[in-house]
Amino acid sequence: MTPEARSGHVAMLAFSMLVAGSFALGVLAANDITPLALNTVRFWIAAAIIGALVLMRGGVPRAALDAPWRYVVLASIFTFYFVMMFEGLKTAPSVSAAAVFTLTPVMAAGFGWLLLGQRMHRRIKLALAIGAIGALWVIFRADVAALLRFEVGRGEMIYFIGCVSHALYTPLVRKLNRGESALVFAFGTLLTGAVILTLVGWSDLSSTDWAHLPSVVWLTILYTAVFASAATVTLLQFSAMRLPAAKVMAYTYLVPSWVIIWSIALGAQMPPLAVLGGVALTIIALVLLLRDEG
Repeated sequence: MTPEARSGHVAMLAFSMLVAGSFALGVLAANDITPLALNTVRFWIAAAIIGALVLMRGGVPRAALDAPWRYVVLASIFTFYFVMMFEGLKTAPSVSAAAVFTLTPVMAAGFGWLLLGQRMHRRIKLALAIGAIGALWVIFRADVAALLRFEVGRGEMIYFIGCVSHALYTPLVRKLNRGESALVFAFGTLLTGAVILTLVGWSDLSSTDWAHLPSVVWLTILYTAVFASAATVTLLQFSAMRLPAAKVMAYTYLVPSWVIIWSIALGAQMPPLAVLGGVALTIIALVLLLRDEG
């Protein structure tokens, strides 16, 4: 494995852990603020953080300003995903939402083939299948009956539409990047996204009673801004330039496992030992991905 590929895998490991936290907090705050208002504020905060880092490293190169339409395309897709996520979390339990999220690797592989001509080796296909089974085993806590009773609700369907855009975003980063660093490219995406959300969500912003929002909402805004926006968009773009789209999004299979860890940290009970079998399957899937760099 090349050093660049290895760093891409490490970045996505961190990505999966940080994303899981947004599910845990998002469910708690989704019904106290509109998705547009929440995401507008978090994108401005994230853009400010990444912008400061870019300035510390010499600023935005002139070449990065070429073809600004690229940032509009990426930001539109990325902001759409997050708005749909929080809209879906109004009614979808975090477990069900995590189940929907695990569909993104297969969709990303399809978009990767269409946009970049990326083909999946048999080992990658096997890894995606094993990872999917392991994730579902974790999500439904090793309860086959619960899996068979699964019904897709309105919230899950809304979030699924957002996940389609997330899957498209990954290969598009690689296709539209013209040599910009992950940090600069992320800043362009976040800043453009903040502007788009402000224009589209101005009504929600002006009607929100910011002074009386529950503390969990502000905690969610800060967490998603720093960790689920500034950090994850940089990690995702960093990895997308080093790994095929299917491999990048395969790390979403770890999200249910991280969600369990988050839940335990927040006071939930330890899941049954049988659930650990699903965790083992996701690890096997990642090992298969690590072994194949072709």
